Amino acid sequence: MRISSAPAVAASSEETGPDGVRRPGGEVHAWLPGQNQTLCGLPLSRTRLRRFPHVRFDYSSTDVLTEADAVGHVCPRCLAATGGSRDRRQRQSWVRTSPVPDVPA
Repeated sequence: MRISSAPAVAASSEETGPDGVRRPGGEVHAWLPGQNQTLCGLPLSRTRLRRFPHVRFDYSSTDVLTEADAVGHVCPRCLAATGGSRDRRQRQSWVRTSPVPDVPA
């Protein structure tokens, strides 16, 4: 089994969409497939969270959930652990351009 580095969803409930695919509902957490706990530290078996390896955890802190959404709550600790950003390409990593500082002789 291949372990993915992208977080998937673990949720407290589920619903079946019109296409017959399971979708998360209720309280949603980030989970790394191959792990037995969420990113915020909740054990999946004790909390009875359902795993959704086919659904990526793509939530941001600016998402607005309404009554029509099956998801009622997104875990803020999981959101912080994943960075809470939908577009990860906007982040730029820091790159050192001059590894040795210029020292006067």
